[in-house]
Amino acid sequence: EVQLVESGGGLVQPGGSLRLSCAASGFAFSSYAMNWVRLAPGKGLEWVSFINTGGDTTSYADSVKGRFTISRDNAKNTLYLQLNSLKTEDTAMYYCAKGTQRGQGTQVTVSS
Repeated sequence: EVQLVESGGGLVQPGGSLRLSCAASGFAFSSYAMNWVRLAPGKGLEWVSFINTGGDTTSYADSVKGRFTISRDNAKNTLYLQLNSLKTEDTAMYYCAKGTQRGQGTQVTVSS
């Protein structure tokens, strides 16, 4: 059974940083490209970032480019998202995704 467990969210002031983690199990993590997506209140699901199996190819939504960094540790079956220079509009539930499968999410709230 595929399991994706996100963690690391929280309340942070504008300009602050967080590091999200996603612990994966139940599948060959190193064989799958992964994504982060987010869902903000009143908005649709937004793709945030992509990483290939080896971690050497990444891409980002324009809204987060230059502020967020995706990475992975295949030895630990873990996906990461470093969030820097956070803005209030980054407030959302963040999910790691294997195709259309997502975990339960971790809440990021950016507020002063």
